[in-house]
Amino acid sequence: MKTESPTVKTFIFKDEECAEAKPGQFLMLWIPGVDEIPLGILDARTDGTISVAVKKVGEATEALHQKKVGDVIGVRGPFGNSFALPRGRVLMVTGGTGTVPLLFLAKRVESKVESLVFVQGAKTKNELLFMSELGKFKKEKMRVVTSTEDGSCGITGLCTEPLEQILDKEKSDIIYACGPERMLAKVLELAEKHKTNLEISLERLMRCAIGLCGNCTIGRYRVCRDGPIFTKEQLPGVRNEFGVSKRDFDGKKIPL
Repeated sequence: MKTESPTVKTFIFKDEECAEAKPGQFLMLWIPGVDEIPLGILDARTDGTISVAVKKVGEATEALHQKKVGDVIGVRGPFGNSFALPRGRVLMVTGGTGTVPLLFLAKRVESKVESLVFVQGAKTKNELLFMSELGKFKKEKMRVVTSTEDGSCGITGLCTEPLEQILDKEKSDIIYACGPERMLAKVLELAEKHKTNLEISLERLMRCAIGLCGNCTIGRYRVCRDGPIFTKEQLPGVRNEFGVSKRDFDGKKIPL
């Protein structure tokens, strides 16, 4: 385990099946006696080692944060589709723990792309994640841009603000994004404006992870089965829900 921020910890374990995961896929992690939760995969290595980063937001994640080395957990996965591996000029934009799947993707494609701009936003400096990891990338290949809402690091404001500035000045072949859904709705708007390809990782409440329970439904899609990665072409079909509402544990739509 490793503490990444006041609310986020990285957990490392071994699972041969999940170790075959591709960037963008997720797993279901069971905390015995508490609950099972979906988590994006931070890294998957050939030795069977898996990494996930978990923000403390409720009963299940609180219980997981209390675990110690050697404690028992359960794992299912990997589930869902994955990002298309890019070439050319790539732009990644993240907010909060949305950094998790994009850092996994960045590690896999660094040597294959022409350039990579990684934009990360947070409320304050100490909530920016994996900055030391991002610093290990080759400077001639990756540029890291940060934004904080309180101005404590990088550009003051939301991460979509430096994203818009970059798109106004530079040509990108594709944008990859993960984070709060309202942020993603703005990213979609900018991708459409600049006619740039886009793939997002969408986070929704997931219970079964195999398309049965319906909690993760958005329009005609079940995020666990049809996603979690969606393209710019798919998202306009769910615009009445995307960035607007989600479903609760009872399946009812509630505002974001």
